[in-house]
Parts: sequence; structure tokens; C-alpha cells
Amino acid sequence: MRVGIGGWTYAPWRGPFYPDDLTQSRELEYASRHLTSIEINGTFYGLQKPSSYEKWYQETPDDFVFSLKAPRYATNRKILADAGETIERFFASGVLLLKQKLGPVNWQFATTKKFDPEDFEAFLKLLPASIEGQKLRHAIEVRNETFRSPDFIALARKYKVAVVLAGDSEYPQLADLTAPFVYARIMGTTDKHAKGYPAKALDAWAGRARQLAAGSTPDDLDTSAQAPAKAAVRDVYLYVISGFKERNPAAAMALIERV
Repeated sequence: MRVGIGGWTYAPWRGPFYPDDLTQSRELEYASRHLTSIEINGTFYGLQKPSSYEKWYQETPDDFVFSLKAPRYATNRKILADAGETIERFFASGVLLLKQKLGPVNWQFATTKKFDPEDFEAFLKLLPASIEGQKLRHAIEVRNETFRSPDFIALARKYKVAVVLAGDSEYPQLADLTAPFVYARIMGTTDKHAKGYPAKALDAWAGRARQLAAGSTPDDLDTSAQAPAKAAVRDVYLYVISGFKERNPAAAMALIERV
């Protein structure tokens, strides 16, 4: 199980999370020693330099894992089947320099994007299973109620992509197990609790993470299709995102203690 936050540069984290005397250039080094994964958000807005991936690789422990948000230019388009060139350019930009620290790629869609089975399957066909011998994992983050469909879940299972589990959010919750791993983003931190969530809620998410890792879906999460016939152990990537962002590192560390 990997637990972390989105990004590592956020001014309000100085003091509550980062020591006041820590230089900004060492924030990733510090964060990667207190968390087990980070979702990189900058890749959503534009291609990063190969030197950046090399630097991130060097600054983090050997067992640390990054997840990447795929470029919005691939997902924010009318015809998803036309995203091939953007996808190829993304993976040629230096992503593979993360080596074994490269975790899942999160393909996030806008709230206005509706489920079109034919076009969505054409998009899934564009996602490479591996490049240059390095296996890749893909997660699909959909935010429109039209995806609450057994047909969508069947497609995700066919192509072995994870459907992002949205927790404590306004987006549709689809906790269906569709891949050899689970990708969860929980968004309910508030300023009312020092660790973002009350202890009871942290215990609940830790318990859900253990169940998901064991191959079963917690009863209190929403699904859109029947569970797989056979339970299988799965890797779990859980990120504390959005909400009251200042508390997210504390919430993530509290979850790491519990799992």
C-alpha cells in the first residue's frame, strides 16, 4: 500500500509539515521520507523536462513511488480516439527515467465528459501496456454520472485499467475493482481536525484500504457492477487530495501509521 499527497510544493505546508528552516529545494527529499508516494500534478498541465524526472528519481528513496497525472491535452478533447500523438509524446518526454519509481498514470477527465462506449474504448486501446520493457499501469478518473454503468466497468476490466475511487467528494464514487491495483483519491480533509479527518474516519479509510488490498470491496463504498468472481490481492495507491489542503500531509501520515 502506498499513501501520499498531490505534489510537494505548497506554501501553507511550511510549518505544519515542512520545518521552517528547510530550503524549498529539499522539500521533495523531506516529503519522500515521510510519505510513501506522491501524485505529480504538473504533468497534467504540460510536459516536464527529462532532467526533472532524473532529479526526482535521485532525490527520493529506492522504494518511493510517483504517480503521474497524464496531460489534459489527451483527455480534454471531443474525440478521444485522436489522442494517440499526445499520449506518445507524453511517454517520450522522460517519464521512463523514473524507472522502478514510476507508478500508475492517472488519466483525469472533465466533469463534462460523458461516457461514449465506442470512443472510450478507442482511447483505452491507445494506452500502452509497456514501453521499452517497462510495464505501465493506467488509472481512469471519470467525473460524470454517465460513467456509473456496468458497460464502463466491463471496458475497464477488459483493458485492466483502474477506475479511480473518489472518496468524500462530489464526484461519482466507483469503487469497482477493475485492475491488479487500486487507485483512490480521498478529498474530505477539513480545518476542524489537526490530521484533516477525525480519528474514526482515518480508521475507516485504513480499514477500507486493507480490504481493497486483500481483493474485496468494502460494503460502504459504491459500485456499478458485480464484483469479480475471484478475489485477488491488489496494490493500493491512496492519495489525500483537495479538501483542506494544509492538513493533507498530516492525514496521509496518519493513514500510513494505521496501514
